Amino acid sequence: MTDPAPLRGWDAFRPLDLLANTGVAAAYKTMFITLRQLVVGRRLTVRVGSPEDGILVLTVTRFSSEMDLRRLAWGGHHDVRLEATDISWRDYEFNRADVTLHNLHFRGSLRPTELVASPVELTLELPTPALDDLFRWAAPRLSGEVGPDGIARLHFAKRRGSGHVEVDARLDGSTLWVTPRAVVRRRRWILPARTPSYRVRLPELPNGLQLTSIDFAPGIVRLTGTLPEWRTDMPRTRLEGVIGQLSVVGRPLSLIWSGATDSRR
Repeated sequence: MTDPAPLRGWDAFRPLDLLANTGVAAAYKTMFITLRQLVVGRRLTVRVGSPEDGILVLTVTRFSSEMDLRRLAWGGHHDVRLEATDISWRDYEFNRADVTLHNLHFRGSLRPTELVASPVELTLELPTPALDDLFRWAAPRLSGEVGPDGIARLHFAKRRGSGHVEVDARLDGSTLWVTPRAVVRRRRWILPARTPSYRVRLPELPNGLQLTSIDFAPGIVRLTGTLPEWRTDMPRTRLEGVIGQLSVVGRPLSLIWSGATDSRR
């Protein structure tokens, strides 16, 4: 009889590391489940600190993710989806927002301290006056709206009764291309397919956010964008603090997203 050969790759401390990591992962998963129960269907007032101070008010309608403990324990990546309606931020109003955090994971060893997602997809539904605001900034002579039929229309800001132009829009990087499709004045004239487009230069968006598409629906403008990477400090004590604040009904939630985004990392 010979002695058994040593187990290749065996690490006597690996089961202990797994146990420790799984314990931390289980704690985080429990807190996420609790967080979902506290926020879904609730009207929240969030006091946000740096980098941009302000009050964010919204109603959370969905907070979903399927987290596997073993993957979470070893830094596994998950997708988390958030939906909210009736959103206000400073002077801006949004009908609805849909955020998908891809590859969401904790960065750290036995005591994760940072939450990272890459990329982040964002869809915003803005009420039709947003189109008017855009042209008031980019082309003050024009005014825009989206009708209940989902068609975007432009007209002269000071001559609303003189007719309008039906337009399509597309995004190309930081440029919005507006293409006239028909002219309406007493009757409707369809324009040739090769009608030149009107270029609107968009302002630079914060934190590396890149707009990828624009489309219209009845009464709204829908914008889609991508953030290469989002990250924020999120030690367990901070997550526990957030849950503690949410547990008190009527108390605004205070958050400080210091260094929350960084596309270079």
